[in-house]
Amino acid sequence: MAVSGQGGATTTGGRRRWWWLLLVAVILALAAVAWVAWLLGPTGASAIVEIPAGAGAREVGRILEDNGLVRSGRAFALYARWRGQAGRLQSGYYKLRGRGVAGLLEDLTGAGEQVMVRLVFPEGWRAVDYAARLKEAGFDGDGFLRLVNHPPAEWTPPYVAGPTLEGYLFPDTYNIPKGADPAVIVTVMLRRFDREVTPERVEAARKLNLTIHEWVTLASIVQAEAGSAEEMPAIAGVFLNRLDAGMPLQSDPTVAYALGKKPSELDRYAGDFKVNSPYNTYLHPGLPPGPICNPGEEALTAVLAPERYGENGLPYFYFFHANGKLYLSPTFNEHLRKLNRYYY
Repeated sequence: MAVSGQGGATTTGGRRRWWWLLLVAVILALAAVAWVAWLLGPTGASAIVEIPAGAGAREVGRILEDNGLVRSGRAFALYARWRGQAGRLQSGYYKLRGRGVAGLLEDLTGAGEQVMVRLVFPEGWRAVDYAARLKEAGFDGDGFLRLVNHPPAEWTPPYVAGPTLEGYLFPDTYNIPKGADPAVIVTVMLRRFDREVTPERVEAARKLNLTIHEWVTLASIVQAEAGSAEEMPAIAGVFLNRLDAGMPLQSDPTVAYALGKKPSELDRYAGDFKVNSPYNTYLHPGLPPGPICNPGEEALTAVLAPERYGENGLPYFYFFHANGKLYLSPTFNEHLRKLNRYYY
């Protein structure tokens, strides 16, 4: 009986130890699960972060940890690899909330909204003006201008026949991802312009004996010359009449573009109008090699729907601005009379 009792006690003690070990294991397992949940869980922080191009999961995790968005950058990297998403992390600027590793991984693989910069580029601005605005907003304005002046042939639209992309950077309001590469910005603007090149407009330009490049070039001159959208069809008519008659356009803004000046800065006595440039439409007949600014929709439309004739049926060949008005004339003598009366 004594021996039997001792064996029973031993068995009972063993069972108790086993239950204690199991209990400890369960507690440790629950603690481990809680710790992992805490490690991968939300932090409550928010931050704007930059994910560099080509950054791997480990580098992205470090950036998130440095900004308090995750508790462990290494845990983020491990989780991303475990989910098979490490190679899908996208570069850019993001406004993120520390909503947990799973949520952040979702944000950085396409679901997250990048930080956007809203920029307005008015009609009639030149590429150098665009570059200055981009630079002020923190973008690579110099790189943008280099691409515009020396565009790669593989993504230049086929209708661009000039040496640069001037004229095809459509003036509009753009939401640009913060930190966007210059190539991205140029491409977005070219695609926006491409929407203006409809079959109907191409056909209308053809009927005026204009290629797309010539249409845009003339529209840029009209944009630079006009004081308002209402004047554009008549100014377009004058220039089209001059082209058909073989007369030089004699447009001041083209001379200013050749010199890198604004039209108001031109100095006739300093010889500005004698500069030997293909953009000088006083010296060279026809259109210049390319646009002199980036025309808006109204200027593009005006060239295709010009007002070429006066009430007497005579074509306009001359115009000038005075007293806030546009004065048109079919002959040089009438032009001089109006100048003497309204301008001088």
